[in-house]
Amino acid sequence: MSTLNINGQDRQVDADPSTPILWALRDTLGMTGTKFGCGAALCGACTVHLNGQAIRSCVTPISAAAGQKITTIEAVTAGQDKVGQAVHAAWVKHDVAQCGYCQSGQIMSATAFLKTLPRGKKPSEAEIDAAMAGNICRCGTYARIRAAVADAAQTLA
Repeated sequence: MSTLNINGQDRQVDADPSTPILWALRDTLGMTGTKFGCGAALCGACTVHLNGQAIRSCVTPISAAAGQKITTIEAVTAGQDKVGQAVHAAWVKHDVAQCGYCQSGQIMSATAFLKTLPRGKKPSEAEIDAAMAGNICRCGTYARIRAAVADAAQTLA
């Protein structure tokens, strides 16, 4: 039995310590907002925050998260997170999602990036692209993703 702090609450997970965080979230805790994409940390669909850093939960074992804070898409888009609210609003404004499968991972990477920006800084397209690298969108909405991240940064300035 492992204890994980997920979205500010300690949760008991009855799983092998080598189990990836993704499967503890989805299969053990029923939190299905974080998606399985590739299983090899290549697509970004499984992105969550570990102590504020965007990580790939499909390859990070629950043992690596003991005593740390995991934040999932459920908390970021639930209105509890100012940056998450700005990103979510920008996603809707720019009509980013098509199929929507990658969106939770995209939003998690965007919020982690925006939380590192100095207040009032407008990120360049290159900075946004670098922050979002490794998040694959099968529908190819990269221009809209970039615009939404820039818009969210402006809202937060």
